[in-house]
Amino acid sequence: MSDEYIYDEATGEWVQDGATGAASTGAAAAAVGIEVRDAVGNLLADGDAVTLVKDLKVKGTSQTLKRGTAIKSIRLTGDAQEIDCRFDGIKGLVLRAEFVKKR
Repeated sequence: MSDEYIYDEATGEWVQDGATGAASTGAAAAAVGIEVRDAVGNLLADGDAVTLVKDLKVKGTSQTLKRGTAIKSIRLTGDAQEIDCRFDGIKGLVLRAEFVKKR
């Protein structure tokens, strides 16, 4: 195996030179076999809209996301308990699946 790494723009990760074929399908390939469930047990998928079930303080900002806040178009990270999403003014927001409910 080669010790060279290349940057895969589809996944945003550094991968070994021979591994780009498998990783080029995006985050869905990283999440194969992992089920992400929300606070009430619903299965989450990429692109779902969710609602917060608890007030959450956002680290690094003075902002608090209130219960009932709608988050659109989530992305699964490959971890069974984390989802990646965007919200107004917060870049790179990662939420725990236990604090969201599918809409």
